[in-house]
Amino acid sequence: MSVSLEGKRIMITGAAAGIGLGIARACANAGASLIVSDINHERLVEASRTLGADRVHAVKLDVGVPEDIRTFFETLGSDTKRIDGVVNNAGITIEADFLEFDADDLERLWATNLRSVFLICQQAARLMQRHSGGAIVNIASNHTGASVPGYEMYAATKGGITAMTRAMCWSLGPHGIRVNVLSPGLTRTESVARIAEQRPELAERFGAMHASGRYASVDEIGEAAAFLLSDAAAAITGAEIVADHGLSALLARSEDLL
Repeated sequence: MSVSLEGKRIMITGAAAGIGLGIARACANAGASLIVSDINHERLVEASRTLGADRVHAVKLDVGVPEDIRTFFETLGSDTKRIDGVVNNAGITIEADFLEFDADDLERLWATNLRSVFLICQQAARLMQRHSGGAIVNIASNHTGASVPGYEMYAATKGGITAMTRAMCWSLGPHGIRVNVLSPGLTRTESVARIAEQRPELAERFGAMHASGRYASVDEIGEAAAFLLSDAAAAITGAEIVADHGLSALLARSEDLL
């Protein structure tokens, strides 16, 4: 089954690199026109050139600032431009010892990872309901099911996205808007690739943690997001799709306990 997003306008946050860029690439390949955003505008513009500049509009956006989100959607609405899909991908990771975690870091994680998703979904839904509905994909993490020490607040923000999305699908369903969660696991982003190249033994261990013997590429996550945005997923809303090659299905491997 080929996924088509022909004629659809898709907004993707955090699209300058990594999973966000993989999602943008998959959506472009499926025929969508794109509105991509990132806090790093220079890198975003450079990445946009690889997607086909005639179908890509790059906008600097700090999702951690509510006023920036409001201004972005006001501009979009005033141009009478519809939006058919949104992917809330932008987020940050802060790891710290639980007993030493700084309150300012807690605030940054909450504002960037969770509050932004609520605000963008709200603004996007107001725009979508003027037209014929749409689809929203919120990027969470397999940390929502099981995490590790030092990631308590990160896991909480991602778990919050999942819980919020389940409720949101009932609020937005009457407006013809579907909302789902895509939860990647370990993914071969630029930073993970660098670690794997520098430490081959660690890359081998990474692979052994997955049922398929390997972990996801950014393009695989992108294709999953494109599917959820497409009409092929018309029956799916309020769901969480975990895309982690079976990592979160494993309790422990015996060799890890020795």
